[in-house]
Amino acid sequence: MDKAKLFNEFPPVSTDEWKEKIIKDLRGVDYDKKLVWKTREGFELQPFYRGENLQSLENLNVCPGDFPFLRGKQVKGNNWLVRQDIEVNDITGANAKALDIRMKGVDSIGFKFDDKYKPVAEDIDRLLQNIRADLMELNYDTSHPLEIVKIIDILARKYNRELDQVRGSVNYDPLGYFSTNGKFYESQEIDFQVLEQLFQSSKHLSQLDVLTIDGSIFHNAGSGIVTQLAFALAKGADYMNYLTDKGFEIDEVAPKVRFHFAVGSSYFMEIAKFRAARYLWSNIVNAYGLNDADNATMFIHCTNSEWNKTVYDPYVNMLRTTTENLSAFIAGIESMAVSPFNLTFEQPSPFSERIARNQQLILKGESYIDKVNDPSAGSYYIEELTQQIITEAWKLFLEVDEMGGYFEAFNKGFITQRIKEEAAGRDKEIAQGKRSMVGTNKYPNINEHLEQYTTPGQETVDDTNILRAYRGSMAFEELRLKTDKYALKNQRPRVWMFTYGNLAMRNARAQFAGNFFGCAGFEIINNAGFKDIEAGIEAANKVKPEIVVVCSSDDEYTGNVQKIIAEL
Repeated sequence: MDKAKLFNEFPPVSTDEWKEKIIKDLRGVDYDKKLVWKTREGFELQPFYRGENLQSLENLNVCPGDFPFLRGKQVKGNNWLVRQDIEVNDITGANAKALDIRMKGVDSIGFKFDDKYKPVAEDIDRLLQNIRADLMELNYDTSHPLEIVKIIDILARKYNRELDQVRGSVNYDPLGYFSTNGKFYESQEIDFQVLEQLFQSSKHLSQLDVLTIDGSIFHNAGSGIVTQLAFALAKGADYMNYLTDKGFEIDEVAPKVRFHFAVGSSYFMEIAKFRAARYLWSNIVNAYGLNDADNATMFIHCTNSEWNKTVYDPYVNMLRTTTENLSAFIAGIESMAVSPFNLTFEQPSPFSERIARNQQLILKGESYIDKVNDPSAGSYYIEELTQQIITEAWKLFLEVDEMGGYFEAFNKGFITQRIKEEAAGRDKEIAQGKRSMVGTNKYPNINEHLEQYTTPGQETVDDTNILRAYRGSMAFEELRLKTDKYALKNQRPRVWMFTYGNLAMRNARAQFAGNFFGCAGFEIINNAGFKDIEAGIEAANKVKPEIVVVCSSDDEYTGNVQKIIAEL
């Protein structure tokens, strides 16, 4: 069939005509209230988007690998580094684990040292035995970053490695540490001197990043996407100001900076967040007089959100990390360390670490997510979201800049106050059931009990000017843990469903009530339905449950509920 003729049979339909049809089908229901989604960031998202929505957007013709890198810095493909972190409590054991996971698909390793440990060359040499620093990325989380950089240099020369091929990072972010601890490692002056020394001593190690700007601290304290992005960029600007004032060229500073973001469960918003982050950072860096546009690229290391992970029904955490991973990979991040599903309540096991690692490997080896650069390009919805995040994050960034930058804004309480307000809004949504956390405030597994009572670690909210990480499920978990503790020595509170009458209504209301009380860890006793209220009263009096929920239709409640109350 002639292609032109085929499409002539379907005349174009305007946006107004689509909307008129939708409004007609809504039959009087308000279009905006029913279908327009208002995000926590203040965006109004339409139920549908069309090609005309792209007409006002910039950067649609920018290709992958081109400034401002909204579509990523890779010209072909979408490969990322599969990272796994190792807590170094024993040098020999950590080395054995590193060698093992390297053979299982990991191409980036993070070594996490205890704060009290000061690295020495002999230890690091043994830690990296049979691991070539020029063939895989090695990252170090230590309270002594300058010593690590010096040791890396010593070992690279000892084994005749090409210095410009030594890849990895040192996790150093004094402003981030200050934000979460209320103090610097030593002092503001000394910490920033260390920062200066890190850049000076690693100039010849061109692929070793010595500043990791942590944006995950905002996410895990309960902030929204615009806020975490704007504040992370503001931190970055403070560092750029300091280093360029000390005489460093922006072209030698920017390539040695990486960002660490947490990825949450808002699937499309997270995709747009990372695209917007690259765009904004490249423009910020360019404002310092950049000579080489390639130096404006943003290296994004990603971990999963801690905020939305749960203690109860922990296998759901696997589903959460899977969708989060997909968001990050579609957006084109550079490296990912997937959180094991049981990280919230115990030391990860070999099983949980394998599942976390394989989530990435499956998305590469079986889903081919690493083959297409910026697969969301041209999506009316994601392109619109990206532009909205760019606009709002830039506004907030400028607001912080007008206060004197990140450090000044933090000292004024602006950073923590905004995040606490956003966190309170998210907590309220969870408490009211407007935000679902499966297994916690919705669809709890009532047969799951913790044998030993352990607090989930919720901290008392205070007025200190510090960012505190917490999880959104903690309030519900505290409630349920109290029930589990009580049930160790007492009869677990029982909720008995008094079901009768209309089948659909009684089942629906029994399900709602079971979900409601199950979230507190109460025992749920459901019933198939009684032929009349007398039979139900007789059965209830035999069981003598602590709580009875009458489940029927509105019409059948009339008169019957009073009688049931009187008899029970």
